[in-house]
Amino acid sequence: MDPAELNLWKALLWGYPITVALEAPILLTALAPRHGWRQRWFASCWLTACSYPIVVIVLPILMAGSSRLAYLAVAETFAPLSECLLFYAAFPNLSGDRASAGEAAVDGGATGRFGSTTWRRDGLAIIAANLVSFLSGEIWWSLH
Repeated sequence: MDPAELNLWKALLWGYPITVALEAPILLTALAPRHGWRQRWFASCWLTACSYPIVVIVLPILMAGSSRLAYLAVAETFAPLSECLLFYAAFPNLSGDRASAGEAAVDGGATGRFGSTTWRRDGLAIIAANLVSFLSGEIWWSLH
């Protein structure tokens, strides 16, 4: 295995738990209440497990020779977009039985409907979590 590729695998092994540690508190608190705590914790680990190997291993190999800015643009667009799509696919139209009265009123009672306020809230939570891990990575990158 090429030493550069080996470094990518090392980055995956130490970066995944750090990324989950950064993103989980945001997802645990910011995802809509209609998702139970187990679903929120599962999402915190699973979404990163799906997108992180692509961002850390696949894209650097595919984009070898590209600028760091180009890589960041692709990776940091891919990660939240893919995670939102995965989340929406995994938790479609959940019943509103766990929704608060306020959520049901805002969404017209259709709390799980795609495009509803809670769906937007979930998407924004995923984007915010990715933004925090991205900015943390940029700070780390600038210090090394």
